[in-house]
Amino acid sequence: MIIRQAAAQDAPDIATVWNAEIRDGVSTFNSVEKTLTEVEEMIAQRGAATQVAHEGVTFLGFVTYGPFRGGVGYRHSVEHTIYLTPAAKGRGVGRALMARIYEVARGEGHHIMVAGIAGENTAGVGFHTALGFTETGRMPQIARKFDRWMTLVLMQREL
Repeated sequence: MIIRQAAAQDAPDIATVWNAEIRDGVSTFNSVEKTLTEVEEMIAQRGAATQVAHEGVTFLGFVTYGPFRGGVGYRHSVEHTIYLTPAAKGRGVGRALMARIYEVARGEGHHIMVAGIAGENTAGVGFHTALGFTETGRMPQIARKFDRWMTLVLMQREL
């Protein structure tokens, strides 16, 4: 498996995986799919803060982060997004991507990484717990998707 900084040519694979979750999953409350242009712009803007995993020519997944909140007081905190292809799940790809993104974030002077996870996404909560994230907040009925109210679980980890 190779993990490297995302490049423009990764945008279609990233969009495919991300949009599948937007359409069908609860890992994001967003219901508007990402355009190829949006993903290309994200890759260009974030640089090393977007990493991809490949096995040969097979795309396995990606991780990225951006600011947690606006304002100078939050400048050392970031929030990440990670998505894998179905075939990559349970193979250590997610752990490897997270290990790489911690290195990048630390190298950029960040101190805390935040995860915002749907309360019903027990696999996501378990994954982050296993990686040392701690639940720091729960916001019931904060978002709406699939015609139901959803809870946001906030977790964080020191880098």
